[in-house]
Amino acid sequence: MRFTLRQLEVFLATARLENLSRAAQTLSLSQSAASDSLRELEHQFDLQLFDRVGKRLQLNDNGRLVLAQAEALLSRAQELEDALRQHTGIGALRVGATLSIGNALCIPLIQQYRRHYPGSQISLEIANTERISQMVANFELDVGMIEGEINNPALEITHWREDSLRIFCAPDHPFATRKRLSEQDLLSQGWILRESGSGTRQTFDRVMYDLLPHLRLELQLQHNEAIIQAVMANMGLGCLSQLSLAPYLARGDIVALTAPERDFRRGFYLITHRQKYRSAALGHWLQLCEGH
Repeated sequence: MRFTLRQLEVFLATARLENLSRAAQTLSLSQSAASDSLRELEHQFDLQLFDRVGKRLQLNDNGRLVLAQAEALLSRAQELEDALRQHTGIGALRVGATLSIGNALCIPLIQQYRRHYPGSQISLEIANTERISQMVANFELDVGMIEGEINNPALEITHWREDSLRIFCAPDHPFATRKRLSEQDLLSQGWILRESGSGTRQTFDRVMYDLLPHLRLELQLQHNEAIIQAVMANMGLGCLSQLSLAPYLARGDIVALTAPERDFRRGFYLITHRQKYRSAALGHWLQLCEGH
């Protein structure tokens, strides 16, 4: 074999970070060692894998052509190493989830996964739909659990389960005793919403598309908890997943509102890279999610 796993590690880290120095740091290598490894890989096959743009190294067509195969090969090697170390067939797993899913659903799933596979290594990255999708597409995550709709031909998207957003307000808000909100009600209040790029905001914008130019946006926040606290302080109306709101509604900290003409139903999705090697760990996680 004319290449080494270390060379593939350097290649993949450089492709992900577009910077050789940072790639070397993530692999605990000196910059010269990483540079030599990458140069030797290209020299052995007389093939340039990156375009040099200033200090950045961007994958060219040759690099993109072999990226998925290199990632799959390295994943299988890592799985073998994990099996040899742990004497199990379950390797490490990198899961990504959006905020609503990560906070409400992932911990019980991880607990169940580890109960079935003691000693397994699993990490959880929580970010918005846009970021999780990018990380799965770049092979930085094995699987993503998202709440927004995406369009990326490199990703396999599987419908997982149903969800719905709920509009809510503080208990002492004037709307708290109303059975339904009119269009004028929706336009009369300030809103505290998730940021663009989140699945929650995507659903809100889709449902409220005809009113968007006239809605008064008070705050855009990246965390559900911050939005809930701002609404509890009577700074405006909020709109989040019913999963995120359930404990606050049960305690009476907030009040759910109804806008009958607006359909806030949506789906949760599992995403993987179409060319991602389906490791035993990934396969077991997907089975667990399907049965949840």
